[in-house]
Amino acid sequence: MRIKSIFLPVAVAMMAFTATPALADAITLNSGNVGQSYTFNFNGFSDGTTINGLTSSATFTLASTTPNSYTFNYSLTNTTSDPVNSRVSGFAFNTNPEISSASSTGAFSYSTLGGNYPNGIGTVDACFKDASTGSCAGGGSGGLFDGQTGTGSFTLNFAQALSSLTLSDFFVRYQSITGAGNVSSATGSGTQTGSTTGGTQVPEPGVVGLLGSALLAIGLLRRRRTVRRPRLAVA
Repeated sequence: MRIKSIFLPVAVAMMAFTATPALADAITLNSGNVGQSYTFNFNGFSDGTTINGLTSSATFTLASTTPNSYTFNYSLTNTTSDPVNSRVSGFAFNTNPEISSASSTGAFSYSTLGGNYPNGIGTVDACFKDASTGSCAGGGSGGLFDGQTGTGSFTLNFAQALSSLTLSDFFVRYQSITGAGNVSSATGSGTQTGSTTGGTQVPEPGVVGLLGSALLAIGLLRRRRTVRRPRLAVA
């Protein structure tokens, strides 16, 4: 009975934990992560106010590495829903160590380093856009409209050889917005929702730790119950 009384709340806590998306927005990689994918969901906000229905999702897959460069494939979908309409004109993130150059292909085939991102974000290390505008604020008329998906690749180059690379602070840029009052452009902030290796879901570290703690607690309770079991008298 004691095992059941402990196991039930642990199980409930685990279910609640795993049902909540991980809030991490930074990933650290090295050559051993080639083939691993990382998915982010983006909201939309302007002047500090979230715009309901203004959303998108992106998956970044580490395709290859060299001592001084990392190449990723990307797939970005504009998931904006009625009554809001929008166009995603680019995405951005910060790097550690500092990036020295970048190139990209596909839906967002133009890159800018150290540009300013609107809506109070400030300087970002690398942004990839639909047009050659010279800034990260957007421009042009390309990008992804509601329901569209854009794919391509980008390569990040560094002045020195890397032992690992950290990408953080993921953003997207929304333009041509309608259905959101006077808002015509906005920024989306990314939240990591998971990672996969070869199509297999990789549990978030917190989930693994919680599962291990639960199994350890159950094992200790069983051991204690066995030790305290009264011994039968020998005739």
